[in-house]
Amino acid sequence: MEDTVFIKGCEAIGEAAVRAGCKFFAGYPITPQNELPEYMSWRLLEVGGCYVQGESEIASINMVFGAASTGTRCMTSSASPGLALKSEGISDALGSRLPFVLSIIQRGGPGHGIIFPAQQDYTMAVHAPGHGGIKFFVLAPSTVQEAVDLTYKAFDIADKYRTGVLILGDGLMATIMENATFPPMKTPEELPKHEDWKVTVRDNGKARVITSYFPPEQMEKTNIAMGEMFEKWAREEVLSEEYLCDDAEYVICAYGSSGRICEEVVNELRAEGVRIGLFRPITLHPFPAQFFEKLDYNQVKKIFSIEMAIPGQLVEDVKAYVARRCPVEHFGRSGGIVITPAEVIAAIKGMIKED
Repeated sequence: MEDTVFIKGCEAIGEAAVRAGCKFFAGYPITPQNELPEYMSWRLLEVGGCYVQGESEIASINMVFGAASTGTRCMTSSASPGLALKSEGISDALGSRLPFVLSIIQRGGPGHGIIFPAQQDYTMAVHAPGHGGIKFFVLAPSTVQEAVDLTYKAFDIADKYRTGVLILGDGLMATIMENATFPPMKTPEELPKHEDWKVTVRDNGKARVITSYFPPEQMEKTNIAMGEMFEKWAREEVLSEEYLCDDAEYVICAYGSSGRICEEVVNELRAEGVRIGLFRPITLHPFPAQFFEKLDYNQVKKIFSIEMAIPGQLVEDVKAYVARRCPVEHFGRSGGIVITPAEVIAAIKGMIKED
């Protein structure tokens, strides 16, 4: 594949994973992410990897548990209902401190929902992807190029911290086609060996066991270490983008496809004389909450949380981080309806008139 190509979002995630050294993918079909496992089903064979289509989402996440235990860079993917089905396996893998990558492409819900784009899985992805207080490192791309860059980065983060990294996209980002430039293929020499913990190495002749089941004292130590890891992420690993926020009287907070759409909203409102900016969190966990600490609340009159979710989910975190220092308003669509710049502009103008 040439380094720069015109490619669909799901396929771009797959190619970036391959170039990052992914050698195992366990897939299961569900719209709107089917192009990702389909791509991996033939692409991995070209680089000596392995693709398995599990009999269910549950089977696929447990296959990833096994592959990750050998130190292999591995991945699985699904859409919104699949995140719920994988929940127990996710908890086991994260509790066992296994590195892996999961791509979730959000669609309208709840329940079986609808195959069109939505952002209704923020709360589950960020706050409760499984039981026991575990959390993912969550990345939210807004363009095909960013999906490439963040997927490539995700495998390094997973290995660095021995954790799971979730790439949270949506049906819009996954199915659009854009130019994307791909990073180089990682060589085997560049990949970590994990000799200190993988099960294919024996300790003094004894086989290693990877588990999330411990006696109470050891379990507590594991939870303390995990909490310290989350704190380290918040100090060192946050990613975000600010657009025209320096003089802003109003600030939009939006992620993923909504963040992409809201950049046009900012441009149009700026052209009409409204001093507005955009804050786009790229890491949803750890959340770049520092942005809200540095705002001048004598200048900022109102913050708007824009998302494809009703009731709002991102907005609850924004309110918590703003801590009542200024009003926070929400506008969203849900159930598979993609927000448009025109309706966001109309909603923001209405909320500004309320000041």
